[in-house]
Amino acid sequence: MVDGATAGLFLDAAGMKALGAAIAIAITGYASAIAEKDIGTAAIGAMAENEGLFGKGLILTVIPETIVIFGLVVALLINQ
Repeated sequence: MVDGATAGLFLDAAGMKALGAAIAIAITGYASAIAEKDIGTAAIGAMAENEGLFGKGLILTVIPETIVIFGLVVALLINQ
């Protein structure tokens, strides 16, 4: 059980800002991982049939990483 003094440490403005920044990065990272998994699977399947699709598969696999960059930007803006 958390007493009142300890709870106050987590519920101040700085703590909530840090929690918001952590949630922004965590959710975008998780969403990016799911998207990259699906795109990577499809890209490998396409490259197994046609090796000329390597460049397109690589580009499409990297695109979801921009979501994490947006999450990082939001986290930095929250902590200003």
